Amino acid sequence: MSADIDIHQALESIPDRTLLVLDDDAPFRSRLAQALTRRGFTVSAVGTVAEAKDVARMNPPAFAVLDLRLDDGSGLEVVEVLHQYREDCRAIMLTGYGALATAVAAVKAGAVDYLSKPADVEDIIKSLLALPDEKPEPPENPMSADRVRWEHIQRVYELCNHNVSETARRLNMHRRTLQRILAKRAPR
Repeated sequence: MSADIDIHQALESIPDRTLLVLDDDAPFRSRLAQALTRRGFTVSAVGTVAEAKDVARMNPPAFAVLDLRLDDGSGLEVVEVLHQYREDCRAIMLTGYGALATAVAAVKAGAVDYLSKPADVEDIIKSLLALPDEKPEPPENPMSADRVRWEHIQRVYELCNHNVSETARRLNMHRRTLQRILAKRAPR
């Protein structure tokens, strides 16, 4: 979608504006659902993969914004169910842990885009409405390289069950260096 086309005008031309939001972070899910509703979507917001699959089966939406990692599974599972019940569903993946491998897996599963959290509502809408052969514009406020690095370290730390020694070994980093990084606040 080109920059000169207003998002509101683009939404007006779409007859089915049903949208599924899947995220296990309740405050984020609520804010995102409210923002998308204000912009003209009819939003169903759920917090688990099981609930999202039910929505996909019973009332498949035209659009979906799905978190990648949830307690009961992956948003990728939901993309597959959505495409079984509605081939034209345009789904995008959101995650706090951006990685090339998961971006490739999301696109292979049928997602049209992959955005890192925190994603701006306008960037989400641009990705949802972008034509298949057209790339959406880059985000207005992308994460800094320091923030991406910090997110990656936090994710590996989480996957190692908060074991500093194991995390340091997997990241090929000195244990004390990792402890200093973990003690600091997230960069912007």
